[in-house]
Amino acid sequence: MSREQQAVALARKAFETGRSKPLEYRIYQLKSLQRLFIERQKDVSDAIKKDLNKSEVGTQLYETLGLEGEISLAIRKLKDWAAPRPVEKNLLTISDTVYIQPEPLGVVLIIGAWNYPWAVTIQPLIGAIAAGNAAVVKPSEVCVHTAKVMEELLPLYIDKELYPVVTGGVPETQELLRQRFDHIFYTGNSMVGKVIMEAAAKNLTPVTLELGGKSPCYIDKDCDISVACRRVAWGKYTNCGQTCIAPDYILCEPSIQNRVIEEVKKAIKEFYTDDPKTCPDYGRIINQRHFKRIMAMLEDSTIAVGGENDESDCYIAPTVLQDVKPEAKVMQEEIFGPLLPILTIGSLDEAIKFVNKREKPLALYIFSQDNKVINKMRDETSSGGLLANDCLVHYSVSSLPFGGVGNSGMGCYHGKFSFDQLSHLRACLIKQLKMEGVNSMRYPPHTPKKLGWARFFILKTVDLGWLGRMALLAIMVVAAAVVLQNYLL
Repeated sequence: MSREQQAVALARKAFETGRSKPLEYRIYQLKSLQRLFIERQKDVSDAIKKDLNKSEVGTQLYETLGLEGEISLAIRKLKDWAAPRPVEKNLLTISDTVYIQPEPLGVVLIIGAWNYPWAVTIQPLIGAIAAGNAAVVKPSEVCVHTAKVMEELLPLYIDKELYPVVTGGVPETQELLRQRFDHIFYTGNSMVGKVIMEAAAKNLTPVTLELGGKSPCYIDKDCDISVACRRVAWGKYTNCGQTCIAPDYILCEPSIQNRVIEEVKKAIKEFYTDDPKTCPDYGRIINQRHFKRIMAMLEDSTIAVGGENDESDCYIAPTVLQDVKPEAKVMQEEIFGPLLPILTIGSLDEAIKFVNKREKPLALYIFSQDNKVINKMRDETSSGGLLANDCLVHYSVSSLPFGGVGNSGMGCYHGKFSFDQLSHLRACLIKQLKMEGVNSMRYPPHTPKKLGWARFFILKTVDLGWLGRMALLAIMVVAAAVVLQNYLL
């Protein structure tokens, strides 16, 4: 039996004991996970520094702070999330108990990504624990140091049988995908997403795919361009552009292109000094393979700002490209690096057409002071999320679902959405063995009169308080007697 098979079997066996289901045990595991980020913050930060050159403050800001918030929310709200959820009833079921009962799916496979290795791996794990599942955690092998620390630390804080960590590269992931899971949660690119979905289909395993794509950013000529560009520069160059919801390219009218370039340039200097290479808050490309991929995108575009690079250090300066053509190399795939192309368009309508001709993005950004412009972009496009007059921050709102649509992914998570995504929402109806007269309308022989009564009882929905339900129940008893006496006997 392979190491991967053993991990899955161990998680399955642990889940079958039932110990992951009590709310007290889930909360205990969540609190233990929270302690990890308090007690071992330095270990977490040191590893990410080696992998992505993130500062300790940057690691907390963009990786662990959000996780601590998600864990606190889950602990505080778990009792409500896991409780039976009453639903609206029709007249036929007015006397019954009808509700949705969330229940664990079973064993979940979580395949993390390398760009925010803790945030995008542990966030779904929080949902899996809260929902009462077991989970096999597969951190990205690209973040070598972080994967090692995750493998060492997680078993020290949470149940190592319920939540085993499996490290390794493509062969190990392929072996995991040959195993049967009850849900697979993958964060990464759409090409691998298709492989994941194909493997899951063999067992009819449901999937959540958090993918990416080219997230557009439209800047209206009448907005505060200085503030807009400052926020775009922050969203683009954070983590050296290696963010799935980073603004991928700018769409603006030709009349403001030069101003946009100057304002982005100013923001780069403000954030990262005159020499970003020496700035502790500016990261590095994850490895030389990705460095070469990003540099190849520059071949047929004009550099307006930046462009400096050092392959030995995996460094690419914050870069702006001007007068970029739709057919340019940089526009053929998600950049996932610190290149910001500017494409000029003639109007908002033209921008909308440009966006709609391409795959649906994970995020869509619009900067405008005119709500009509914002609403038009919202109503005439489709994307995983839409954010007006800022970048990235919707990711931090636990009450918003985070996920893609079409090529940018399927399913969503964060907060209660994580819990629901990794739960089976079981439909429950509890009926008494009484009032059989009402049921006579559904039994053969079928007649037009029975159909008339069935139409009345089934198509009338009710949402009454306790007194209203009691009164209606009394009326129904009388009605049942009338129906039974006059029409059905």
